[in-house]
Amino acid sequence: MKEDFLNYQAQTTPHPLALEISHAKGSYIYDSYGKEYLDFVAGVSACTLGHTHPSVINAIKEQSEKYLHVMVYGEYAQHPAVALTRLLAEQLPEPLEQTYLVNSGTEAIDGAIKLARRSTGRTQIIAAKKAYHGNTYGALSLMDFKERVAPFEPVIGDVDFITFNAVSDLESITERTAAVVLETIQGGAGFVLPENGYLKKVKKRCEDVGALLVLDEIQPGFGRTGKLFGFQHFDVVPDILVMGKGMGGGMPIGAFTASRERMQLLSDKPKLGHITTFGGHPVIAAAALATLKELLKEDLIAETLEKEKLVRSLLKHPLIEEIRGKGLMLAAIMPEAAIADQAILACQDAGLILFWLLFEGRAIRITPPLTVSYDEIEKGCKILLQVLDTIQK
Repeated sequence: MKEDFLNYQAQTTPHPLALEISHAKGSYIYDSYGKEYLDFVAGVSACTLGHTHPSVINAIKEQSEKYLHVMVYGEYAQHPAVALTRLLAEQLPEPLEQTYLVNSGTEAIDGAIKLARRSTGRTQIIAAKKAYHGNTYGALSLMDFKERVAPFEPVIGDVDFITFNAVSDLESITERTAAVVLETIQGGAGFVLPENGYLKKVKKRCEDVGALLVLDEIQPGFGRTGKLFGFQHFDVVPDILVMGKGMGGGMPIGAFTASRERMQLLSDKPKLGHITTFGGHPVIAAAALATLKELLKEDLIAETLEKEKLVRSLLKHPLIEEIRGKGLMLAAIMPEAAIADQAILACQDAGLILFWLLFEGRAIRITPPLTVSYDEIEKGCKILLQVLDTIQK
């Protein structure tokens, strides 16, 4: 299978890990040779409830026996999508009341950009340096890494960049700004948290000049930080909320949410202001609904902060300079990228799946399923520490 994988499936890097997957359950992934791997990555923060969670699997099975795709998004009322968007509205603060379901987080970012420009009549979008919002053209345009963007230019225009947490940069937000798009917690940059009321200050500046605040919760969302959404830690409410990854319980989905008044601007002048064939797919919406219900009825979200404390208490080592992040969105920072590379690969050999962050080469991603047990956390941290003991600085 590995040979066919490399020959026929387009690759994202010259050297993929190429594990041959047999099955996955709970916090574990199994390869085709029967080897067991404790998963501390969760599909890059996507498998909120672990692998093949019974509630998600049952929802998929039940819906698949009723109907699959029947019509492009927005024409027919289909129970899974209606119930999901209603439950989301019940959990979110005003004015976040109407949700557009799409296929991925990056499509949701593109939809949010369109909605911000349509809503304000302005064109400038301000994003943060070292941000990552996805790879479709709209989302790619919000990335300031020239070497990644240049091969695909021209990207969309009138995008400018500020430094995350730099209050002095907020003067760049003016009466010509349609929206400021920020990750609530910067992911690819190294799980960087907002400091000193930064997000509140951004929102105040946006309100002063009539711009919108768009918060990207694609990674922090759905309980990963100890709240349903990361912004709830920081006493701020975005004008447009973007979500994805962990929303689907392992199924592909994204969404953006705003006020009903604002969201309806995409339905007229022009009609079909945003359109997607498979957005709100009934099987995927059913999986997302089951995921959200599980998060709301269990103690998983509250326990995330206790599990964070355990990780931080265990991961003490001379090669770990700091642990960044919040909840189970954590990164262990090594002295240099080569050490992080060596540790991630050696841990895989030892049966622990860790991963990289996009721009911070010194980081080791630690984003297990929220269902990970305390014993599994101890087991995974022990493996990482044993591997680090074998590495020479």
